[in-house]
Amino acid sequence: MKEKLKNLIKFTEDYQKKEEIILRDHLSMERTKLANERTLLSYIRTSLYLILGGIAFIGMKDLAEIKNLGYFSLVLSVIVLVIGIVRFYQLKKHLKIMYKPMKIEATE
Repeated sequence: MKEKLKNLIKFTEDYQKKEEIILRDHLSMERTKLANERTLLSYIRTSLYLILGGIAFIGMKDLAEIKNLGYFSLVLSVIVLVIGIVRFYQLKKHLKIMYKPMKIEATE
């Protein structure tokens, strides 16, 4: 039970290169994973800004001809979000291929 709880709250994995990994490589992997997560959050933030801008453009009563820009912004926000999610999972998959998680045996 204690081991399951430990694995549940663990944020990182212990990586082992297919040959042998040194500390520098392990830290590099952690930086790459964090940069990948930060980039995904940037894509999400950009998508949210585009949604807000699109809603603002659609809601303008005085400039009815600008509504098309609002709809374009909404469509663009969905495209940006999908691209961000796809790129996140592509890099995550690539990192798992390059480095496989170590199997840690429970000692009781």
